[in-house]
Amino acid sequence: MLEDLNPATTAAVTEGMVFVPGGTFTMGSEQFYPEEAPLRRVAVDGFWIDETPVTNRQFARFVEETGYTTVAEIAPDPKDYPGMLPEMAKAGSLVFHKTATPVDTSDPSNWWRFEFGADWRHPLGPDADIDALGLWDHPVVQVAYADAEAYAKWAGKDLPTEAEFEYAARGGLEGKEYAWGDELAPDGAMLANYWQGLFPFANQCLDGWERTSPVRSFPANGFGLYDMIANTWEWTRDWWSDKPEVAKKKTSGSCCTLSNPRGGKLKGSFDPSQPGVRIGRKVLKGGSHLCAANYCQRYRPAARHPEMVDTATSHIGFRCVVRVKG
Repeated sequence: MLEDLNPATTAAVTEGMVFVPGGTFTMGSEQFYPEEAPLRRVAVDGFWIDETPVTNRQFARFVEETGYTTVAEIAPDPKDYPGMLPEMAKAGSLVFHKTATPVDTSDPSNWWRFEFGADWRHPLGPDADIDALGLWDHPVVQVAYADAEAYAKWAGKDLPTEAEFEYAARGGLEGKEYAWGDELAPDGAMLANYWQGLFPFANQCLDGWERTSPVRSFPANGFGLYDMIANTWEWTRDWWSDKPEVAKKKTSGSCCTLSNPRGGKLKGSFDPSQPGVRIGRKVLKGGSHLCAANYCQRYRPAARHPEMVDTATSHIGFRCVVRVKG
């Protein structure tokens, strides 16, 4: 909370951030995926938010100053993963691989591979690092939730709630499905880094990028924020819930506004399709460069996706917020 800081410290903490004034907005969507519904009125207090996702350059400074080791750089403990093959107990993370031909899009294992040696320094695998790949100003990826949380704490910040992220992503627009209006690509303009073509085998790269792009490569939204949509999914602090919280009705036919919602509970976030795995899932927001019209139309402010907190991939990053006590 900024009220505990002196002016000089406040200025240092909020450098590279944008202040988003508090307000009320319509959260969610009823046009795409069921987990985004229902539409609900939500109020959020004002907060500062990073102008861009945290970059490799920024994350490198954090690691240099703290000696921090990310989740992907630590070999998993087989006790935490029932049925894990012994040979898989090595440090690594998930890397996207474009397929050569059409595949069954209901099976993500067709394009995701667990690569030993993949981590934030080597987002595509051990053979090339961020320096060789020229990724210093790209969003940091291959970061699990704990890594994002550790960075935020070091920076004197926090991770956004789902409501804060969506409010900021909308940029002040009300009632629009996209962060810039009613059309995905108005007059053919590419306004974010998402997949153009048939996923996961044919990317036309009309936006100029096959994987992540440098931050600020696309126009800022109405709040002056970059890459709130696509490029990388971003961690929020909220536990996943299939049914978002809604305000209780005051009287028949009227409903109140939900103020600063904080998401679900840990227990309710577990993946019901994997009853033997008790690892919580957080809400991801914003979509990524892998979102496509034929597979994942989640390049929208209302879009949301569950992800286990131990997961690091080549398309998940984060940004931070600083809250102002009202």
